[in-house]
Amino acid sequence: MKLIINNSSMQPIYEQIVGQIKDDIMKGRLAQEEMLPSVRTLSKELRISALTVKKAYDALEQEGFIVTVHGKGSFVAGVSRNLLLEEQRKEVEAALETAVRKARSSGMTMQEIRELFELIMEG
Repeated sequence: MKLIINNSSMQPIYEQIVGQIKDDIMKGRLAQEEMLPSVRTLSKELRISALTVKKAYDALEQEGFIVTVHGKGSFVAGVSRNLLLEEQRKEVEAALETAVRKARSSGMTMQEIRELFELIMEG
């Protein structure tokens, strides 16, 4: 598993880890029941605090992407199709929000944004 941490990013490191692992799971680069590196191993590889990795793993477990078995490690959970679709919807929603903010900041009216959206949908 290859994770890249951007220390100059405004996004917290644990969120960067969560996002990259989710992406690997959704794109099939991490298979169901595949074992993730231990918290200590990953923290050493990334040269970050073990608490940061633990926070990321806890968030992934809470969202249903991984399962942690005490004494054995953390494994990719059987991710349901609904969970994958929901994650994809969140990504689309975030992209649309960014586009609308950019359009507003460039002076476009809501009507112009709607018309542009309709044009894009037709094409």
